[in-house]
Amino acid sequence: MDAFLASTLAVTIAEIGDKTQLLSLFLVCRFAKRTPIVLGILVATLLNHALSALLGVWLAKVIPASWLPWIVAASFIGIALWLLIPDKDDSESSGLLRFGAFTATTLMFFIAEIGDKTQIATVVLAARYEETVWVILGTTAGMLLANIPIIWAGRWLMDRLPLAAARLLACALFIVLGVLTIWGAYNGISLSP
Repeated sequence: MDAFLASTLAVTIAEIGDKTQLLSLFLVCRFAKRTPIVLGILVATLLNHALSALLGVWLAKVIPASWLPWIVAASFIGIALWLLIPDKDDSESSGLLRFGAFTATTLMFFIAEIGDKTQIATVVLAARYEETVWVILGTTAGMLLANIPIIWAGRWLMDRLPLAAARLLACALFIVLGVLTIWGAYNGISLSP
């Protein structure tokens, strides 16, 4: 359950002001129905984060056990610093929109997540925690928790979110995860499945 809670909290906070929130806002402006957008985000995130988590599990198996805590901790801290850089909306009008809300959302979100902070975080969280399914469910829940309010409240909510404070909070959370990983290594808590 720790894997689920840490994954949900980390991704929810990391997503505030992320390009996928901007993509959600873009999609809401293009499509009248909200449910297909939410379902597209769900499918894209489950697929993307499942692949990412499997990569994290594989890395945890091939990286020497003595190195893993340091690599995971450094990755968490790297993500923390990356979170301090605001994202830009690079979701200009796309030919994918002609496929409808669900398909366009699924494809655009899957592509937008490739190499994104939350995808990298999913790889690291899966390497950190043995409960891979809980990591996938947690990161997916975090993605939905961060994007559903944008889909339903749109611009009104984006204008009121303190994005700089959210980035600092997310940065602090990932630093804490990095420190806890190092602390766990010193106290003999295993990171490998």
